[in-house]
Amino acid sequence: MMSLSGLQPTVEQVFGAERWEALANGLVADRRYSEAADCYRQALAVQPDRRSARRSLAVLLVELGLLQESLTLWRDELEAGDDGLAWLQQLVSGEVQRRNIGRAGDYAAISAALRRASRWYPMPGDGLISDPVQRPRTFLSAAKLRHDIAQFYYLLKCGVLDKEFNSIIADLEQALSKVVAMDENARVPLEGEVDELIGQVYGRIVYLRPTPRLSRALSDQWDARAVENAYIDRPPGIVIIDNFLTDTALEAVRAFALQSTVWFANRYAYGRLGAFFHEGFACPLLVQIAEELRDAFPRVIGDLYPLRQLWGFKNCEDLPADATVHADFAAVNVNFWITPNDANLDPLSGGMVVYGVDAPSHWDFETYNGRLDIIKPFLKRQGAQSITIPYRQNRAIIFNSDLFHATSKVHFRSGYENHRINITMLYGDRTDDIHHRTRSSEHPSAAYGSWRSAAFRRSRIRRFSG
Repeated sequence: MMSLSGLQPTVEQVFGAERWEALANGLVADRRYSEAADCYRQALAVQPDRRSARRSLAVLLVELGLLQESLTLWRDELEAGDDGLAWLQQLVSGEVQRRNIGRAGDYAAISAALRRASRWYPMPGDGLISDPVQRPRTFLSAAKLRHDIAQFYYLLKCGVLDKEFNSIIADLEQALSKVVAMDENARVPLEGEVDELIGQVYGRIVYLRPTPRLSRALSDQWDARAVENAYIDRPPGIVIIDNFLTDTALEAVRAFALQSTVWFANRYAYGRLGAFFHEGFACPLLVQIAEELRDAFPRVIGDLYPLRQLWGFKNCEDLPADATVHADFAAVNVNFWITPNDANLDPLSGGMVVYGVDAPSHWDFETYNGRLDIIKPFLKRQGAQSITIPYRQNRAIIFNSDLFHATSKVHFRSGYENHRINITMLYGDRTDDIHHRTRSSEHPSAAYGSWRSAAFRRSRIRRFSG
């Protein structure tokens, strides 16, 4: 391999961009990554719009852990055309399929940073990356505006934001009054005067709490082998775990959810907000939890199913029963709750209802995930029985994603820190499920057998004793 030492200043004229890139590719094959990066930089110095070299250098910098340096390259690539964003999204998908959740998280974070950029994130103060590239279409809603106002007050209290956000909060309150004047439940595009008023913060990442990996995320207070055996051996596949995360991990995940301004999805009824992996709801600790789950359950998740999606949901104070009945596209669903118990005003509710009926295989996603007008009559015809799992902080439910399920009736205290927050990780595809292939017409809805921690057994005894 050619040495890089002793190169003359006129080397650009000798090699040209194409030859610099070829040299870099050879160095990558030899795992000489730092030298390869220098060669890609030389190729771009000669030909700044050389997309193949730019893409290769962007990926290599991510491999080297130099995400900040790579951002300008990613920005240039996304600005070069729609295929830049498609390519970045393919990188996320490819790493997910290879079970490389950490690298997928890196690419997802880059996509979120560029498409949701603000002058505070990802490069505060320098103005280099402060405007979104291919910004997603953004909608106003009263629920999200109230949430953002409360979150900014909370971040001011935490000392994360400075006093300039007092005037920004006033602008958000003005925008809220405009939306409420139209319709409390309106959801309208962010544009025109309102965009000029609040567009610098609304639908953008202002702050993403640093939340690194820990020595251990999953608690050692439950038996992973017993959980896995119960999931496999007792159809239709439901297990319940208390003390799911270590205390340190629970505290850190909760802080990430409270402080990170990534709650963009507001298309849901009753003021519910969603945050998604590819739009900023990603941090090293959440990736670690997803990886540890895979290792803890080698027969249920393991190498069988890649992580397909990771999201969080926030509720307002109240949600009616059966308002969110649906099934998911995955093979295995892991759902856990992180809000303190004292926020829940009804200890017997606020959790999840799981029905003993799974979605018919011929239904499409839109039907089994959102058509309550079809789902509810179907469950009634099937004579569906259900179990209600009461809310408890740090409780996880692992279940067959084909099963219809819903958030049970929610009645939580008001106040920003009291929002009910659940986090969901979906593994694999429902068509690939090797453990629970039956459909609703093939097994009785009462065929429940679920593993429960000792704490859950005690709570059930107290509930039914009077």
